[in-house]
Amino acid sequence: MENTEYISNDVRSKILSDALPYIQRYNGKIVVVKYGGNAMTNETLKDAVMSDIVLLSLVGVKVVLVHGGGPEINDMLKRVGIESKFINGLRYTDEATVDIVKMVLAGKVNKELVSHLTQHGGKALGLCGIDGQMITAHKLEGEVDLGFVGEIVNVNTTVIHDALASGYVPVISTVACDEEGQTYNINADTAAARIAAELGAENLILMTDIVGLLGDKDDSSTLIPSVQVSEVPFMKRQGIISGGMIPKIDCCVEAVRRGVKKTCIIDGRVPHSILIELLTNEGIGTQFI
Repeated sequence: MENTEYISNDVRSKILSDALPYIQRYNGKIVVVKYGGNAMTNETLKDAVMSDIVLLSLVGVKVVLVHGGGPEINDMLKRVGIESKFINGLRYTDEATVDIVKMVLAGKVNKELVSHLTQHGGKALGLCGIDGQMITAHKLEGEVDLGFVGEIVNVNTTVIHDALASGYVPVISTVACDEEGQTYNINADTAAARIAAELGAENLILMTDIVGLLGDKDDSSTLIPSVQVSEVPFMKRQGIISGGMIPKIDCCVEAVRRGVKKTCIIDGRVPHSILIELLTNEGIGTQFI
């Protein structure tokens, strides 16, 4: 029994000492986390994410949480009798749907996350892209009309910096408006990448329901731990990057090209995956540099 306790304590101390260089590296730096997927709907995983963010904040990391809320939007649309429609992976957003999106994302989901962070001992401030003209947008034009789906025109980080300077974790829902006040639904991955770039973030983390980029999409042991952004076009031609991974990785590439030091796609189904990514040498998932 004594030997077991000794080993356990030894392991604990090694974990803590190994984390020190990474805590020093990220102290005072901004890390943007895009929160979504199973980690957002599973209560155990949600608790792990909230405690990770509070811990990072307490050791001096300036965390910005950008969130989606697709399942909650789908549920509310179903309740009011509106059918959910998707075109090329993007939600078709008519006038009735955009009101639901604003209500659910900026209201219900955003405030629940603020409450969860507070319950875990953190300080959080709920925001949306409309607040302080944080995100201005115009209608996303393309081959198919998606309704009130927006394309980001500008990101004003003043409100985010003010929140961080006051010791709060900004919790941001990705609805925005144009100069006339029309509300638009913004893809959360896209918004997180642009916000990270405008903040000059040290790291952008996209939480997903996959282990990362795989050499063989059917074999999780083929995880590619690191990718140079210059390799991405070749990997698309080879079919390594395909389907739903394309828009996520395009966001990572865009963020790096705009000045973010590193972006990562990590498996949000793994408890404490944020801490594993930031505070260990091995990390988790795939990083783009």
